Amino acid sequence: MSYFLILLDNAVVFTGLPAIEAGLGLSGAGLSWVQDAYTLVFGGLLLLGARLGDLLGRRRVFVAGLAIFVLASSLIGLAPTGTWLIAARALQGVGAAIVAPSSLSLLMASFPEGEARSRAVAAYAATAGIGASLGMLVGGAAASWVSWRAGFFINLPIGAAMIALAPRFLPETPVRRGAFDLPGALLATAGTGAVVLGVIESAGRGWDDPLVLGSLAVGAALVMLLVAHERRAPEPILPLRLFADRRRTSAYLARMLYSAR
Repeated sequence: MSYFLILLDNAVVFTGLPAIEAGLGLSGAGLSWVQDAYTLVFGGLLLLGARLGDLLGRRRVFVAGLAIFVLASSLIGLAPTGTWLIAARALQGVGAAIVAPSSLSLLMASFPEGEARSRAVAAYAATAGIGASLGMLVGGAAASWVSWRAGFFINLPIGAAMIALAPRFLPETPVRRGAFDLPGALLATAGTGAVVLGVIESAGRGWDDPLVLGSLAVGAALVMLLVAHERRAPEPILPLRLFADRRRTSAYLARMLYSAR
């Protein structure tokens, strides 16, 4: 359900954009940032959110991320101005970056290795397509029949129910003792954020725009610094040994190509 909400809210805003434009008087650039603020923060903080679950306990972090996500959803629904809306969407991206890795980790901890885990992961993956597709439908229906705000208020009862039920049904993972790789977290967040910003801005500005080229160059430089740092870090935020597994690396590449289609 948590992953479903993340994908739902990534898509629900698309069909509500005309109503948002009419209601809040946003420009074309402002409308693009209604979606891009969520994407930028979500992508930039994803590694950091995953590491927090390792160090603090994944159920605890999962519930905290849900609380942020639900709070941001209510702020979006109440937004009186475009600036408020964009800021709340960025906050929602923070919650999503915490919930997404924790939810998958908790799923792995809840099912033993074998057929049960394979079925659970398959259901988790299917949720992505369902949430993205249903988001368009829910957003359009809400905007037409009630208000574009209704698509975000849906998150409140569902999120509150998940927060209340999580301690009962989800196992807590052991808290790992160790240092937090702050330089790695900063480099990963800034590097991926700069790359995502460049890709986002390329749609409206073109690939030869100075802002786009500068963002991509800064992002690439920070990612290279991240790799160099992670080689020496005793407890890296992104262990490079993960890429030594050919099957894992192939899956990463396939996912990247699918997302960029």
